[in-house]
Amino acid sequence: MDDVNTSRNFTTGWAVIIGFLSGVFVRSFFLLGSSVVGFTALLAVAGFLFSYIERTKKPLIILSVALIAFASGILRMNNAVLVGDPELTARLGTEITIEGTVSDEPDVRENGVRISLSADKLMSATSTAIHAGVLVVAPAHTNILYGDRVRATGTLRIPQDFDTGTGRQFNYPEYLAKDGIGYELAFASVERIVAENEGNILKRGAIWVKQKFLDGLGRSLSEPQAGLAGGITVGAKRGLGAELTDAFKTVGLVHIVVLSGYNITVVMDALWWALAGFPRAFGFAGSAFVAVFFALMTGGAASSVRAAAMALIAITGRMTGRVYLASRALGAVAFAMVLWNPFILAFDPGFQLSALATLGLIWFTPLFISRLSAIPEKFGLREIAATTLGTQIAVLPLLLYQNGQLPIFSLPANLLALVAVPAAMFFSAIAALGGIALGPLAPIVAFPAYVLLSYIIDVAKIFAGLPFSSLAIGAFSAWWMFIAYAVIVGVLIHIHKRNGWNGSSHS
Repeated sequence: MDDVNTSRNFTTGWAVIIGFLSGVFVRSFFLLGSSVVGFTALLAVAGFLFSYIERTKKPLIILSVALIAFASGILRMNNAVLVGDPELTARLGTEITIEGTVSDEPDVRENGVRISLSADKLMSATSTAIHAGVLVVAPAHTNILYGDRVRATGTLRIPQDFDTGTGRQFNYPEYLAKDGIGYELAFASVERIVAENEGNILKRGAIWVKQKFLDGLGRSLSEPQAGLAGGITVGAKRGLGAELTDAFKTVGLVHIVVLSGYNITVVMDALWWALAGFPRAFGFAGSAFVAVFFALMTGGAASSVRAAAMALIAITGRMTGRVYLASRALGAVAFAMVLWNPFILAFDPGFQLSALATLGLIWFTPLFISRLSAIPEKFGLREIAATTLGTQIAVLPLLLYQNGQLPIFSLPANLLALVAVPAAMFFSAIAALGGIALGPLAPIVAFPAYVLLSYIIDVAKIFAGLPFSSLAIGAFSAWWMFIAYAVIVGVLIHIHKRNGWNGSSHS
């Protein structure tokens, strides 16, 4: 395809992506009805007509495309807004009994279990059909699984915003709305009422494998090593405890505890290497299976779906031998995910941080690698330093806006910890298999994993214990965050013009 035509197509594509995402984002905070959509569409039509008359007005065509996409984003968000069930709304503040199916893997915490329930029956003198997503807050050790048909009794209420402890308000209702949840059932008792599981068989199977894997880790490793192993391998949220989790956050290492694109890529690269002697289709099929399976094991979390989708695109580029333009791939993935669930753009911190971190890897890492010649390439130290700096710059304004914590020792902590993560993942998998198969002998097989995991934990503890390991930044307006990102983009544009860097990479 001709380079000029390709550039035009991508320019039009970016107009669609940016326009649509902007429409969804603006509608997330402001009530925009059909009149705004109609006026925006009218402007777009006028732009198209004028560009047809004045055939040299190509920027006007791009603007018109962006306006149409903006209006489409507003419409998509309008259609996604949750509508309450009148039967439930009439009973707010009262104790009720409902029935439904567990729609996601229960979130097990120290103080209770949070169950996402797709409720379809309100039980009283007679059962009444309802249709609503309800977050059921049950006591600790409630034994409920994804796909179970359950009956829950508790106090019905609307989720409320809460203070994060730093003067910042977290929009909890909209955060739950991304999962289709509009109500909360507090102080609930829950019982399983149907033996047959009603969940998706693929998701149910992936969660079962994940649980067996975690059980194996629990038999072969002690805490907190088992909790860290579960986090870096299958994205498990358990085990580290509040104190150690805070230490990882303080030094900017918490990203390795959750399943991320980095973790998935480590596994996919290892599989690609193992299948090097087979036809390329085997490597692609195996890597695609890994990406999808990991996303399923996390319950379809936005960050893991984004990471899996990006990884699949990268593997496709590797198989075909074509140039992989990562920023365009990320734009396409973000567009598709927001089209599917528009709430994640403005109200899912995981999606926001994941997308920004990926942008940092794409835009900044090549720039830093060329300027960090003093750091040796051995053990991937220079790449770790470049990726750490790139992702930290990209996510810093958002992190400061969200929690006000500035990690001072993020670079040295990541340099020392990340070099051990691939080996820790490999030996953690060995430890899990040993825990499943070897019984009392499992800790012997798990010893290498124990050493590596303990090392990563000690790195976090040591740096978190240093004076001024992080600085607390007071709450500030979102406008300052947008200004910070405008400055970052401005600097990137300047570097782009000076160096001619196009952000592309070869698979």
